[in-house]
Amino acid sequence: MEGNEVNVNGVGNESERATTIGSFIHNIIQEDLKAEVNKIHTRFPPEPNGYLHIGHAKSICLNFGLAKQYGGICNLRMDDTNPTKEDVEFVDSIKEDVQWLGFDWEDRLYFASDYFEALYEYAVKLIKKGKAYVCDLTSEEMRQYRGTLTEAGKESPYRSRSVEENIELFHKMRTGEFADGSRTLRAKVDMSSPNMNMRDPVLYRIARAHHHRTGDAWCIYPMYDYAHPISDALEGITHSICTLEFEDHRPLYDWVVRECEFQIPPRQIEFARLELTNTVMSKRKLKTLVDEGIVDGWDDPRMPTVSGLRRRGYTPEAIRDFADRIGVSKANSMVDVALLEHCIREDLKAKAPGIMGVLRPLKVVITNYPEGQVEMLEVENNPEDPTMGTRQIPFSRVLYIEQEDFMENPPKKYFRLFPGNEVRLRQAYFIKCTDVIKDEDGNVLEIHCTYDPETKSGSGFTGRKVKGTLHWVSAEQAVKAEVRLYDYLMLSDVEKPSEMKMNDHSLEVLTECYLEPMMKDAEAGSTYQFIRHGFFHVDTKDSEKGKPVFNRVVSLRSSYKP
Repeated sequence: MEGNEVNVNGVGNESERATTIGSFIHNIIQEDLKAEVNKIHTRFPPEPNGYLHIGHAKSICLNFGLAKQYGGICNLRMDDTNPTKEDVEFVDSIKEDVQWLGFDWEDRLYFASDYFEALYEYAVKLIKKGKAYVCDLTSEEMRQYRGTLTEAGKESPYRSRSVEENIELFHKMRTGEFADGSRTLRAKVDMSSPNMNMRDPVLYRIARAHHHRTGDAWCIYPMYDYAHPISDALEGITHSICTLEFEDHRPLYDWVVRECEFQIPPRQIEFARLELTNTVMSKRKLKTLVDEGIVDGWDDPRMPTVSGLRRRGYTPEAIRDFADRIGVSKANSMVDVALLEHCIREDLKAKAPGIMGVLRPLKVVITNYPEGQVEMLEVENNPEDPTMGTRQIPFSRVLYIEQEDFMENPPKKYFRLFPGNEVRLRQAYFIKCTDVIKDEDGNVLEIHCTYDPETKSGSGFTGRKVKGTLHWVSAEQAVKAEVRLYDYLMLSDVEKPSEMKMNDHSLEVLTECYLEPMMKDAEAGSTYQFIRHGFFHVDTKDSEKGKPVFNRVVSLRSSYKP
């Protein structure tokens, strides 16, 4: 990324580095501030028809961050012009997500439905100016009249209606005298325009749908391309920042605010939307996953929604850092999801206390350790941050280690436990495998070992060296827990990252896991580093007091290449 550097977030001090938001946006704002614009005023305008995802988080960081960077303000506005798909649940979730990310709209929460009466009056104004007309074409006829990319469209036979007739018909549309879909109000622009969006687009449609805020007061609703620019203008927005798919809609945006005669119209600026490997970035497709029960709701930890990332254990600091790192550009590109994972690792490694947990247990009996004896060992909570202090963990005769840390017939350069080999138990002693106990089918049931009491960690032992160090838990005191391991919900094609298919193995639930005894009281929403396994978050939905459920946020291994 190149260009003038500013901080996209404008929130907190967790990162001192300034990051590039895209010189084209920076330059536009700088020039506007030198001219007629006195104060930057942006907005984040989601449609409340689903939950926000990581792409929306990028836009939130950009709009609120730009306002803060340039001493301006940013509104939160719900573009609620399509009541058949919108719900108060989505409104509440959007507000929660924006606040959780660390942004504050203060007293500037607005709804497009706040302006329904004004939008109607502006439509009447367009009719009186000869810039809008009531059309009786069906949706299929309208498509036929519209033309193609290479052929001009044909004017509607109703385009020449008088102003008086249009005013009367539009009033009757409002009062419910016509059936749903039987008439529309269209802008009178140019049916031969090379831009299809300018070929007399629909401004209003008839739809008897209950609105979550206005109830049944309206049976006509404005189209997004009409309501959005007027809402921006009414709020005094100076820069309407949106993604590239709206670039072809900009002429219509400008036409609406110009014909409605706003003296200081907003300026629309487009940037490339976020595309992530292994990630669905379509709200419609995400809704399908929810509706068909493929995932556990919008907040399923595999979902790229802000609520899903939050439930999985992502932090707002990590998401804002990610938004800073990717910056903003005019060119569409695919971002490796490994960068997002890198950001959460960087954030959690200094925050999350470390504990030992065995996910696939194998029983180990230390035959020369006294029966009934329990020894408390002092260990650091986080080697990255000594100020986080220490904790006590029990050590006893019977332990659990990971199944993968033992092999009866190991290959060369296998440095973990096998018959006759000696390894260190992390923060404890050296042990040597002396016997393997199996069932009738030859499956390993438990391992017998001896320990060397002179090799206690931290005792100053400087004798023989071992190459393997294993994590463990004391069997009697360990807490049994459910652990959920997540993989990508979607699998990207290696050569074509934008082409994806469902991952049938995106979730593995382990119910026979054993953790340090302190984890019995782990609070919902807390995060820990399981030594060698990754970062784990106590699920806020399914955990019960004394029975925590752990979601793996991210593994310790990274494929990110800076």
